[in-house]
Amino acid sequence: MMHALGIETKELTKDRVVMTMPVADATRQPYGILHGGASVALAETAASIGSWINCDQERQIAVGLEINANHIRPKAEGIVTAVATPVHRGRTTMVWDIRITDEQDKLVCISRCTVAIVDRPDQSGKSDK
Repeated sequence: MMHALGIETKELTKDRVVMTMPVADATRQPYGILHGGASVALAETAASIGSWINCDQERQIAVGLEINANHIRPKAEGIVTAVATPVHRGRTTMVWDIRITDEQDKLVCISRCTVAIVDRPDQSGKSDK
């Protein structure tokens, strides 16, 4: 999905994930503005990757559990930037705050994503437990 939507990683630490996405044909809705689903995909991608680098990557994976988003202002062209920061980093869940802004640092969307930390499945699709 990252490739299809043009999402790029700009910063990746345990405390902050920054990603960009163009507002283009692949991310616009029929009225010519940024699709809310594209904003949610950007937000969940940032939160999931941030969670994954905060967990035991040999034994665990991070999967989206819940996400909400408020779409604040429309965006018809250019680039949006998502900045994700952890609110909670627990053993089995992580919660991230994601703010998506435009080139003028105006808020386009605000999102909160809860990510489950689960055991990595073995080759048969079963968990390690």
